This record gives sequence, C-alpha cells and structure tokens, in this order.
Amino acid sequence: MTTSQPARSTALATKMVATCPEDLLAFIPIALGFAPAHSVVLVGVRGAQPFHARLDLPDEEDDVDDVVEALLRPALKHAIDQVIFVIYDDDTAVADEAAWALHETFTQARIEVIEVLRVHEHRYFAVLPGRGPSAYRGTAFQPDHHRFAAQSVFGGKVTLGSREELASTLDHDPAAASAVVAALDDCTAYPAAQIRAVITEHSAAERPAPPEVIAALALSITDPMLRDEAWGWLTRASAHEHVVFWSDVVRRVPEELVAAPAAVLGFVAWLAGEGALAWCAVERARAADPGHSLARLVDELLTSATSPEVWQVVAHSDTP
Repeated sequence: MTTSQPARSTALATKMVATCPEDLLAFIPIALGFAPAHSVVLVGVRGAQPFHARLDLPDEEDDVDDVVEALLRPALKHAIDQVIFVIYDDDTAVADEAAWALHETFTQARIEVIEVLRVHEHRYFAVLPGRGPSAYRGTAFQPDHHRFAAQSVFGGKVTLGSREELASTLDHDPAAASAVVAALDDCTAYPAAQIRAVITEHSAAERPAPPEVIAALALSITDPMLRDEAWGWLTRASAHEHVVFWSDVVRRVPEELVAAPAAVLGFVAWLAGEGALAWCAVERARAADPGHSLARLVDELLTSATSPEVWQVVAHSDTP
C-alpha cells in the first residue's frame, strides 16, 4: 500500500462535501496531495472509522487479488459499511479485472460498493454494468477548474502532479547539505533533555534551522533512545509545522544520517494526516536502513489505516 490515511484528516480547514462523481474526482487529488496515476483509490463513505487509501494498480490481471486483499483488511478492521473505488488507468483489462474483483470481494464481505469508476485523461467511465452511457463514452471532467481546487488553494493546500513529484520534495539537496556536513566535524549529540526544546524552537521559526543545529540533531537521533525524544511528545495540533521542519532536515542531512530523520518525518506526516508524504518518508528511511524500527512502525500505522486520532489516547495512556 503506497498511501493510506483517514478521509477526514486533510489539512484543509474548509469542509468539502462530494455529491457527484465530479466532486469526488476533484477531492481525491487534494486529499492525497497529488494526482494519482496507475492507481486504485478506496474512499470509505460510511463506517466506524472511514478512511481513504491508494495503492499502485498491478501490471498484470493475476496480481489484482493482492490489491483487493490489501484494501479489504483495513476496511474490515475499521468496520467500513460503504465504499467507492476509483481506478486510474488506461488499461481496461487490468482496470476491469480490479473493478470486478473489488466489487465481488467487498460485497461478499457485506461492504456495499456504491460505485466503481475508471479515470483516464480527464474522463471517467462507470465500470460496473447498468451505470448508463458513461460506461462506454465516458464523461469529461476538469478537476483543476472545480470549486474544490479553488478552496484547496485558498486554504494553503498544495496538490502536486504525481506521487513521484511528492517524493522528490524529500530528495537530498547537496548545496544545502554542504554546510551541515561541514558542521558535523565539530558538533556533539544533544542530551535527551535538550532535544525537545531544540525541535520546538526551530519548528516554530520562520527560517530553516542553522547547519550546526541540523548536524547535532541528526547525530543525536542515530541513538534510538534519543530518537524517541524527537517524536514521542508530539500532538496533532502542532504536527504540520513539524512536517515542514523535518522535511528540511531530511533534505539537508548526508545520506548516512538520513534514516532516522526520514522515519521521524514519516511519523509526523502520519500524525498530520499527510499519509502520502508519510509513505515517501518511510521509503526514504528504508532506502538508507531497510530494517529501521521507527520506519517499520509508521509502515504498520499506514498499512492498517490507523487514524492519527488514536495518538492522543496512546500518548497519554500512562497518565494517571
């Protein structure tokens, strides 16, 4: 699963209510943070804990069952009653196989499939039978011109052109990293008691943290015990500013130190409801350290579509 997050966890302050396919198709890229391609998107409409999720569409029809199972598990876990599926692809054979398999499996699991749509080049097609002319001719739509797009821009939500473009926002920046690399020669790790204060100060600042701060922090959180001091106290209310801070850290640290900051970013992005970015951060961490424990934890949170709302309960579970 390449991205999963609660449907209500968007960073937008304005509520969006979809009442037609065009509304839904305009909402999905905003909710994900990028325009999906070669993808299956599940939108939970009703249930104990509705969520949305995106997976890569397989290249072969024989691999469709893996996608169906990966979506069904969290749907059952969170007691979803109704879903809509949107398949982004021009390959009707794989798309149709996915549509029928999703409809059949979810229906057998007593989850109502309200609609299955296939999208290609700003046209959507009703895949299941009995859905009218759009099943054959398709219906044109323009998500960039939709009112949701205007609301998104006004609310400060950025929607990128692809998942690859989103992932590239975490690419190593050699120019910005050079000063951090130089600072590593003279820095020492922060003590545990200082890590939270440093992160809080620079997350709230309007400018990037100085190279010596990034260097000392990156060095500190190579120790798992010190790393936990970087995220265990966070709240959903402050998560978005921490996403900005840790994204900057990931871009500026040398590759040999990127695993821990990327894993922390993954957790912070999950907490902020930015599931797609969280997955990109997890992949960045695992590219440097395949067995990284915090990256594995965030992977589990995303794969299971665990809502960030549970964090307040978990974080305060030891409080008398």
